[in-house]
Amino acid sequence: MSPPIEDAITVLLVEPNPGDARLFSESFDDATIACDIRTVTDGEAALDFVHQRNDHADSPRPDMILLDFQLPGVTGADVLSELKSEPALRSIPVIVMTSSASEEDIARSYDLHANAYVQKPVGPDEFIRLGRSFEDFWLTFVRFPDD
Repeated sequence: MSPPIEDAITVLLVEPNPGDARLFSESFDDATIACDIRTVTDGEAALDFVHQRNDHADSPRPDMILLDFQLPGVTGADVLSELKSEPALRSIPVIVMTSSASEEDIARSYDLHANAYVQKPVGPDEFIRLGRSFEDFWLTFVRFPDD
């Protein structure tokens, strides 16, 4: 885990695949806006992170969450449902990032109040383009609430 970057946007990446996690992190490395990318690999760790408990007691509150829906144990749907049902966490934007193109998964994500649903890129160049598009929209134009 990297040390926090002063005045950075904290992005919690919930991604079980180490290769995809690395590609996501690298796609944000070239961002002109400082991003502090924190990665966890399952739903339970994601909930620990946002609730600042167990191994994540000293973790910062994320400004944005990139959530894979296909997680071992506690599912992405379960994480999203809990985040959006708690008033203290509801304002954190959650972007569902998954390889699924299932209409059922898309509808369920929005029913659970995801802020966006993005199909996960396949190749490294697509990860870079996606990272730039996140920076252009989510990190440049979108305003986040103060803690």
